[in-house]
Amino acid sequence: MTFFDQHAPRYLQEVFTRNTEAEIHFLLEELALPPGAWILDVGCGVGRHAVPLAQAGLHVVGIDLSLGMLRHAQARASESGVHADWVQADAADFGFCGQFQAAICLCEGAFGLLGPSDNPQTHDLRILRNLHASLAPGAELIMTVLNGLAKIRSNGRDAIEDGTFDPLTLVESFTLTTQTPEGELTVPLRERGFVPSELRLMLEVSGFQVEQFFGGTAGSWERRPIDPDEIEIMVIARRGESPVDRVDLRTHGGE
Repeated sequence: MTFFDQHAPRYLQEVFTRNTEAEIHFLLEELALPPGAWILDVGCGVGRHAVPLAQAGLHVVGIDLSLGMLRHAQARASESGVHADWVQADAADFGFCGQFQAAICLCEGAFGLLGPSDNPQTHDLRILRNLHASLAPGAELIMTVLNGLAKIRSNGRDAIEDGTFDPLTLVESFTLTTQTPEGELTVPLRERGFVPSELRLMLEVSGFQVEQFFGGTAGSWERRPIDPDEIEIMVIARRGESPVDRVDLRTHGGE
């Protein structure tokens, strides 16, 4: 988490954060929550969505593994004159008990972001199970995930042969660099893409009812078909019945 702790002060300088206001408008319109409703932001980062949602009158709980990100989120909330609850937790291991009327999990803050030893088949299923347990019956979930269609189209034979792309799991491996007081910090990263059919199955196994897929690339959220070359896709689902016990989510090991 050192990378994300150090990158927190520069996160809002990223290009994909420039249309936050339009994204908040989309979320508020889609969720249609009454004032005072409880919403969970999984992988909240610096509170890019959580803080404006709190300003709109919602009770927000944001969780993130990076303490540095959460400190910036807290500072931004204080500067904006609003309150939100910030929880340091692994999205694959947290637990709340059915108190939330909605949840968001956006921009790869948690879902599809893998550690060196995370199993691609079970890591994100565990996140979905935790989200299901945290939501009240019928509560809405809005997620954006990396578009596996685009990953397939952009990674050729060379990427497969050198191990930077796994066509079986749609996991792409690369490095990220950020500036620290001591100089540049470079860390390895693994990100997983998803195709809609697989994501639908994962959600349904986890107890959700899928309502719609949309194009979901940050800064371009609207009710439109998925572009196979765009970075992200959006899925809107609702908490349904209990998860299907077909997958052992206690698996923490490698592939």
